[in-house]
Amino acid sequence: MRLFHVSEEPDIQVFYPRLPKRKDLDQSIGLVWALDEARLPNFLTPRDCPRVAYYAGSQTTDADRKRFFSSSGAAHAVVIENKWIPAMLNTTLHLYEFHTEDFVLQDSAAGYYVATTTQIPKKKHVLNNAFGALLKRNVEIRIIDNLWDIADDVKASTLNWSLCRMANAAPRA
Repeated sequence: MRLFHVSEEPDIQVFYPRLPKRKDLDQSIGLVWALDEARLPNFLTPRDCPRVAYYAGSQTTDADRKRFFSSSGAAHAVVIENKWIPAMLNTTLHLYEFHTEDFVLQDSAAGYYVATTTQIPKKKHVLNNAFGALLKRNVEIRIIDNLWDIADDVKASTLNWSLCRMANAAPRA
């Protein structure tokens, strides 16, 4: 297993635990967040880019596979708004890879892992082409005007999904 943190910051030397803002987590215990390689595509966009990411899991029906993927070979998709194309083309992403010993699974569908201890990355990977990084991972990229309809449809499907930075999405049409 490989664990990563994706950032636009080019030179993070140490990751210190931060208190979570999520109400469903103990807000008195600081955490370092990481994600597994399978869900890495969900974060291969500029940080503030709103996106709907989804992938086929063991519970995904054939009907949902056909409905949400344009190719039978695709099993993961990232949907962004067209106004984010320039940022996708011009943002450099830094993937900080961690040693895995201190991390525990926090959310299996999202691929989130957390550690309560300070972490020093073991390696840094630089990505100058977010679209290329997604395509290299066989991720279907969809570019649309508004994310809200696809977000509603994906949430009602049998897919595993993640809605990120939706506060930055265009208003509902």
